Amino acid sequence: MDFQHITVLLEETVDAVVTNPTGIYVDCTLGGAGHSQRILKKLEASGKLIGFDQDSQAIRHAEEIFGLDDRITLVNRNFEFLEETLQELKLLPVNGILFDLGVSSPQLDEAERGFSYMQDAPLDMRMDPSGSLNAREIVNTWREEELAQMIWNYGEEKWSKRIAQFIVRTRNERPLETTGELVEVIKAALPAAVRRSGPHPAKRTFQAIRIAVNDELGVLDRVLDQAWRCLDQGGRIGVITFHSLEDRIVKDRMKSWLGRCTCPSELPICRCGAKAMAKILTRKPTLPSEVEVEQNPRSRSAKLRVAEKI
Repeated sequence: MDFQHITVLLEETVDAVVTNPTGIYVDCTLGGAGHSQRILKKLEASGKLIGFDQDSQAIRHAEEIFGLDDRITLVNRNFEFLEETLQELKLLPVNGILFDLGVSSPQLDEAERGFSYMQDAPLDMRMDPSGSLNAREIVNTWREEELAQMIWNYGEEKWSKRIAQFIVRTRNERPLETTGELVEVIKAALPAAVRRSGPHPAKRTFQAIRIAVNDELGVLDRVLDQAWRCLDQGGRIGVITFHSLEDRIVKDRMKSWLGRCTCPSELPICRCGAKAMAKILTRKPTLPSEVEVEQNPRSRSAKLRVAEKI
């Protein structure tokens, strides 16, 4: 596969996170390597970059791009193992960490990966092709109540119960094997007026299944405090999110690093020992410019939040 990807918020993210040309930086979501290439342009010979990706195709693509550049270390691993890996590499603390969340354009565009509702392909949606759980298993084995809850929680789809009913009804006749079959079931579950307006009828359900397959929100929740512990004083973390569920987790976690007192209001003095650990550098998230959205429509929902360790 030609692993081509238009990097979102490229300059804004790298310029916000990379402040020391001789520092150690981590790109937790290597993808098409756009952010990593720009980071390396800002680093001197003594600077270091660690690039994580659980997708072996992204790693192979990066190996072709970076060749023998000894400033970069590539790690074919989920960024959930960030702290453990940096300890193994003896590269703690680091000066900056970057996350560009969600699915990459090559994963969406390669039909056989089963991420896209626009192309017919086997139901898969694994970012790590060696993962045990895939979309086919979820669609064909999860109970109706579990499906409805997942589609509502992760897709914020108000027709989640009806979609789950139609999925179960269809699979009782025959297993759902492809993305095209699932799209047709979703369309059948939605009223005609809903199908005619708004985004693609399957968008929210596909998002929900992808998040469930890859445990995206769970991994994000578990990695943020890890990342914070890995940062040196003055180090920065930048996170690009693409939907409200991710953004809420990032926003709330960054707020928790501000160290605001959580004691009951009736206590005369603070007993929780709250201490500020961070300075939030983006009071409101940084959004793509109109020009970027026009050039890359997939960037439309991106939000960048940045915090600095104090």
